[in-house]
Amino acid sequence: MGYLYIFGTVIFTVYGQLVLKWQVDQAGTLPEALWDKFLFLLQLLLNPWIISGFASAFLAALCWMAAMTKFNISFAYPFMSLSFILVFLLSAILFGDPVTVHKIVGLGLIVAGIVVTSQSL
Repeated sequence: MGYLYIFGTVIFTVYGQLVLKWQVDQAGTLPEALWDKFLFLLQLLLNPWIISGFASAFLAALCWMAAMTKFNISFAYPFMSLSFILVFLLSAILFGDPVTVHKIVGLGLIVAGIVVTSQSL
């Protein structure tokens, strides 16, 4: 069951990041004037999708607390790196973010780190 909590943490984290990016892109660029910035950000905060992203962050935190009851943090925390991989892949698919050799090598190193760390249980 502990791995399910870690998986929930990662999935809720990834969802929140992707939804926030999607909605911020939809809203456009941040205005220059201070009052306009405030109104722009307030409008984003009241957006139901943004609210769902914040709710997913809260759910991720709950899952993480549950995971901490099952694992040492030094074992569980490296699995959070899976969110980097999922965000990278999904942002390339959904937003057309660039995929470079450097990013792929970096992700490979992250995966290797997860594998090595997971062997310590």
